[in-house]
Amino acid sequence: MSSQVVEFFPAAKATAANANAAESRWPVEQVAALFALPFSDLLYRAQQTHRAHFDPTEVELATLLSVKTGGCAEDCGYCPQAARYDTGVTAQKILPLDTVLEHAREAKAHGATRFCMGAAWREPKERDLDQIEAMVRGVKALGLETCVTLGMLGDGQAERLKGAGLDYYNHNIDTAPEFYDKVITTRDYQNRLDTLGRVRDAGLKVCCGGIVGMGESRLQRAGRVAQLANMDPYPESVPVNHLVQVEGTPLHGTDPLDPLEFIRTIAVARITMPKARVRLSAGRRQMSDAVQALCFMAGANSIFYGDKLLTTGNPEVQADAVLLDKLGMHSRSGHVDARCELE
Repeated sequence: MSSQVVEFFPAAKATAANANAAESRWPVEQVAALFALPFSDLLYRAQQTHRAHFDPTEVELATLLSVKTGGCAEDCGYCPQAARYDTGVTAQKILPLDTVLEHAREAKAHGATRFCMGAAWREPKERDLDQIEAMVRGVKALGLETCVTLGMLGDGQAERLKGAGLDYYNHNIDTAPEFYDKVITTRDYQNRLDTLGRVRDAGLKVCCGGIVGMGESRLQRAGRVAQLANMDPYPESVPVNHLVQVEGTPLHGTDPLDPLEFIRTIAVARITMPKARVRLSAGRRQMSDAVQALCFMAGANSIFYGDKLLTTGNPEVQADAVLLDKLGMHSRSGHVDARCELE
C-alpha cells in the first residue's frame, strides 16, 4: 500500500495548505508501525497520549436515534437499511418532532450529553432538511450537543444545518481508499471527502471514523487511520465501529476480527488523533466487560449509550452504568442514571 494520502477537502485548500500540516502528517508506514508494537507498549503510549489531553476517568455518553429508518438506495455491504438486502428492516417515514424530542429528553435524563440523529438517505432532499432543522433546534434547546448523519450533502445544505444550531456532522469514510469498492459501489471515496469538505467549510465539527472487521488487512486498517489523522484538522470525534454482522447483508459470514486487534485500532486512533473524542461505537454488545475496559485503557473516551443504535442492539443503559461504576469512570454530565433502562 502506498504512503500517499488522498487530498482532503478540495474546497478548502487554504486550510489544507497550512504550513504545519506537513509536519503532522502520518504516513501509512508509521501508522502500521504503531499497530505492530508489542501490545503493552502500544497501550502504554496510548495512555500517555490520552492523559496528556483528557481526564482518563471521563467518558462522553452519546445517544443515537434513527429518525428515518430503512429504504436506503445505497449498497453498503454492512448495512441492514439498504433496500436491496432482505434483513427484516422495513422502510419507515421520518419520525415526528415530538417523538424525537421525547427520546432526547430521556437520553439527557440518563446522562447523555450528545444526541445524534441518523436518517437512511443517500442524500437529503431540501424538503427533508426543514424537518431535520426543526429537530436540531429542539434538541439544542434541551441543552444537548447535536449531531446528524444524513448521507452526502449538496451545496448550501451544511450551511442550513449550521444555521439551525448543529454542532457535529457524522460522515464516516468507512475504510481505507483501496478497500472501499469492496464494500460500497454506489458512491466513491471522493464523494465522502466532498461532503466532509462542505461540512468543514460551513464551520461544523466533524464526526468521522469507520468500521473494522470487514475483511480488511491490518495495513488497510492503518490506511484508514492515516486518512483520518491526516485531515487538517483531524475530526473532533472519531467513532471506531466493530462490524455487526447482520444476516442478509453481503458481509454476513465474514471472519470475525480478533478483539485484541480492535483494541489496537482504538489505541492507534488515540495516538494519531490525540485531542479527538475516540468513540467506542457499534459492536459493543458483542464485547465482554474486559474488552471494553481495555478499549478505555487504549484511549476510547466516548460511547454510544442506550438500548439501540440505528437498527442494531447496544448494551443496555443499566449494564453500561454498572460497568462504568466498576471501572471508576464518570460521564461528562457528572452522572449516569442506572435506575431504569430507556423504554
